[in-house]
Amino acid sequence: MARLLRTALRPGQTLGSAEITHPFHPLRGQRFVVLKIRRMSGVETLSLRHASMGSFAVRRDWTDWAPPGTPSEPTEANLPLLIDVTGLLALADLVVSIKHKTRA
Repeated sequence: MARLLRTALRPGQTLGSAEITHPFHPLRGQRFVVLKIRRMSGVETLSLRHASMGSFAVRRDWTDWAPPGTPSEPTEANLPLLIDVTGLLALADLVVSIKHKTRA
């Protein structure tokens, strides 16, 4: 029978700290205690402790824990495409269609 991997910390065990490095994050340059590491929607995420806000999650690649070779700033090559030309044309058609229906 396969055993589950233990992910909870033992009392007194620490994971250290992480600094937020993402150029657009409001907490960039600040260092926080790492509470745990988890994978959410396929993305490795760190749970960090903030003195006044409590705990919050941030992508691992937005911190100094990013794997080697991870770009520190978003580039055109690593940003997801939100909409393409076909999608923009379909949206324009929809807006025109709605305008005509509301005027009739």
